[in-house]
Amino acid sequence: MKRIKRQIKNNVSWIGYIDWELETFHGDDYSISHGSSQNAYLIEEEKTVLVDTVWQPHDTVFMDNLKKVVDLNKLDYVVINHGEVDHSGALPALMKERPDLTIICTKNALSSLQGQYGGEDWNYHVVKTGDSLDVGNGKQLVFVEMRMLHWPDSMAAYLTGDNILFSNDAFGQHYAVDGLFNDLADQCLLEAEAIKYYANILTPFSPLVAAKIKEVVGLNLPIDIIAPSHGAIWRDNPLQIIEKYAAWADDYQEDRLTIVYDTMWEGTTELAHRLAAEAVRAYPDTRVSVFNISKSDKNDIMTEVFRSRAIAVGSPTVGNDILSSVAGWIHFLKSLKFKNKKAAAFGCYGWSGESIKKLKEKLADAGFDVVDPSLRVQWKARTDELPEVKEIIGALLG
Repeated sequence: MKRIKRQIKNNVSWIGYIDWELETFHGDDYSISHGSSQNAYLIEEEKTVLVDTVWQPHDTVFMDNLKKVVDLNKLDYVVINHGEVDHSGALPALMKERPDLTIICTKNALSSLQGQYGGEDWNYHVVKTGDSLDVGNGKQLVFVEMRMLHWPDSMAAYLTGDNILFSNDAFGQHYAVDGLFNDLADQCLLEAEAIKYYANILTPFSPLVAAKIKEVVGLNLPIDIIAPSHGAIWRDNPLQIIEKYAAWADDYQEDRLTIVYDTMWEGTTELAHRLAAEAVRAYPDTRVSVFNISKSDKNDIMTEVFRSRAIAVGSPTVGNDILSSVAGWIHFLKSLKFKNKKAAAFGCYGWSGESIKKLKEKLADAGFDVVDPSLRVQWKARTDELPEVKEIIGALLG
């Protein structure tokens, strides 16, 4: 295998793994459409420092490459910014080769690493916000804890002199970029994957994101490059992604309506389409999206919900309740803790018709402002006139 060490800036190189075939992440909970990367970095100043590793399935490839690009005996430190296995998975293989190597991490990451790998006899150096490591040639690594972005053990590291922020999971995307840098990526895909990443992973922690951005900006650090653990490295106007995170963390919404449903015999499908048609007619400037939960990717749906100011959720009544597909989706919806968004309920029924009541309760419990009008139709809509359609759209978008 040829050596893979690609320069980021001066004596800082990328030595990660681009995973072109990856299709899911966090088990099967996050869909990946355009590959991803596990970004690890090598700093070679007077001290040689490895920043993060890669996922365990790729540890052999990673270690073979690492040994080709640097003498492991000259490695002084490994910084583990976050203990999740996609970043720390090759650490056991590394420590087998260098059992005396110093591991720099937060107190919570110490617990995380020992809980996953054992390694109680490994040489840990615990750091907190404001601590620094002298790497020589007048440069330092300064550490900033990033708790709950997105684990309690997360941190970032800032390299002075080169002005590089190793941001770990913040500011990343699941997107394989062969050129590594944001200016060499497809800009439409880059933005789409960045907002999908935020919407599905970081939204529950938006208040913490906002506070951490304020803290980092308050440090007045010059930032020339933001080097996250997944996806493109931001070198062209790197502050653009910080600005986007600040906007996304502020109860983000655009002029969009997302209609989400599942159906048994297409009656609820008809209602979803009528709601969409009325929204387009009455509010032509509003972007409208319609998704069948069973036929659409749940992460793509959630990205649209994140961008929307209102949603309408539909299910027929089954077993005096809603469809299990809709119930599971709303459970995911609740976990993301969206704020400042309206919601409405709709659905067909045959005999008892409890789905609307159940949907309203669940949407309110998920933090949405549930409007009073709803659309509850027995069997199927037989006429063109459904006044509730106009009432719902007016309540959601008016």
